Amino acid sequence: MSWIGSIWRGIRTWAVRLEEFFLCLLLAVMILLSCTQIVMRVFFSSGLPWAEPLLRHMVLWAGLLGAAVATRQNKHIVIDIASHLLPGFLHPWLALIVNLFAATVTSLLAYAAVIFVVNEAAYSQGSAIPGIPFWTLGLIFPFCFTIMAYRFIVLAIATTRQALTGKEPA
Repeated sequence: MSWIGSIWRGIRTWAVRLEEFFLCLLLAVMILLSCTQIVMRVFFSSGLPWAEPLLRHMVLWAGLLGAAVATRQNKHIVIDIASHLLPGFLHPWLALIVNLFAATVTSLLAYAAVIFVVNEAAYSQGSAIPGIPFWTLGLIFPFCFTIMAYRFIVLAIATTRQALTGKEPA
């Protein structure tokens, strides 16, 4: 059974590196494209007409990928007053409820995003970015919401173990 765990850890490590590489690449391209636009406007009184809509979509991609990374690191935004009102031994159970709720919400958002992308593919016409249909730019929504739902489920499992054993998750 340990070889399966070893393979799974390898896959997770590879996926984390790929995710961080893609996010860094995305940010670098955004900076490069923005600077190119500034230089072209200042010195040549022109610009790339497709750059602005592409940058807007890239900001969405960066935000959603950043949210997925924050979920993986368990550093996402949490509005948490209940943990200050409840005794410490209930905190793992509260975390379990919060993680299950977040997994449910992100799962529903992933489902809605799939419907959105399917409708965009069926009914959308044209694109502000040459050669890239609008619906392909929206694929980030179901992808990231699915990743976040998965990670909230993993966090829920870890907090369940913590609640049952009293030990911190590894």
